[in-house]
Amino acid sequence: MEKFYLTKTNYSPYWQLIYSRSGKRTTKSTGTKNKSEALQFLTEFKERINQKKVIPKTLAEFEREYVAWITNTHSASYIERAVKLSFLMLGNFIQKEKNCAANDFMVSDISVKIADRFIADTFSRSEHSARLYLRTLKSAINTAIRWGVVEINVFSKIKAPKPFKTFPAYIKEVELEKICNATGEAFLRDLFRIAFLSGMRLGEILSLKWESINLTEKTITLSNSATFQTKNKRDRLIPINQSLLEILWSMQKNSKDVKDLLFSKVKDVKLNGDYVSKKFKKAVRAVGLSDRIHFHTLRHSFASLIHQKGASLTVVKDLLGHSDIKTTLIYSHLAKENLVDAVELIGAMKKTDTNFSIQAGEISVILNLN
Repeated sequence: MEKFYLTKTNYSPYWQLIYSRSGKRTTKSTGTKNKSEALQFLTEFKERINQKKVIPKTLAEFEREYVAWITNTHSASYIERAVKLSFLMLGNFIQKEKNCAANDFMVSDISVKIADRFIADTFSRSEHSARLYLRTLKSAINTAIRWGVVEINVFSKIKAPKPFKTFPAYIKEVELEKICNATGEAFLRDLFRIAFLSGMRLGEILSLKWESINLTEKTITLSNSATFQTKNKRDRLIPINQSLLEILWSMQKNSKDVKDLLFSKVKDVKLNGDYVSKKFKKAVRAVGLSDRIHFHTLRHSFASLIHQKGASLTVVKDLLGHSDIKTTLIYSHLAKENLVDAVELIGAMKKTDTNFSIQAGEISVILNLN
């Protein structure tokens, strides 16, 4: 039997709605000090509950149940750094905007306006965080719909904020060597160089075993298995160049089993990705390079350099394992010196010249000057 009544408490100036459903007692703030308005809120709330037939849950209650539900299907790192963080920041925003804690605010009361303002407010401080919270909460509320907690997903009605477009950072071999020289651990120096020379993602390198490497045929095969999946869930073949071959030959001397991971301090235990990324960033800062450079920059550098050497975007796409060529287009920019050289070709022309061509990679431009 459902029971609804109003009360005043010492911790809030607003009237509180107390109700029980299926034997569970819940408190919800009415958001008003006026008793008549609070009674109106109670009436409308009861009608909404009965009409929509939703299961009333506070944001805090839903978070606890949702986290428990995904524990067996998602990593602890994802739950802590994406799910719990997203709920925490949304709760903090609601408390600031509505003067209502997550323990009191109902999931069904999250409006499109609240969700939109939360994402916009976050985006003004961090583009990455705004996109993370949006996709994480969108997924969570989809589950809330299936559970009958809400009827619509307000986060699905929000367009992801468009990030400011900047050229991705990339480095050259000389800068890579500076980073390696500032890295004390030999195995990390090898790892950094392998990333730069192969374009593999950090997760792919950390999951790589010797059985996937054929030094005779000079190939690395990234295959999906029960313990590892590539980002697009497709197997990928990566050719081994001479510099990479020399590193792998040297490393293989210390390997006793083809089932061994390339990089592991403890047998069959992968290195922690955060540990590797932080070590790389520490070395970058130690040699005074741009703070925009991070581990993924090694992958971008590989793509940029082979494209500048003449590899088509289709080839780059296949080597990187992109499922869509649009993703690969971010690697198509030319280095500053390439652009300068191209423009200088025009400046060096004689006024009597009538036709010339500029070649940059695969692009040929024909200009007619009058």
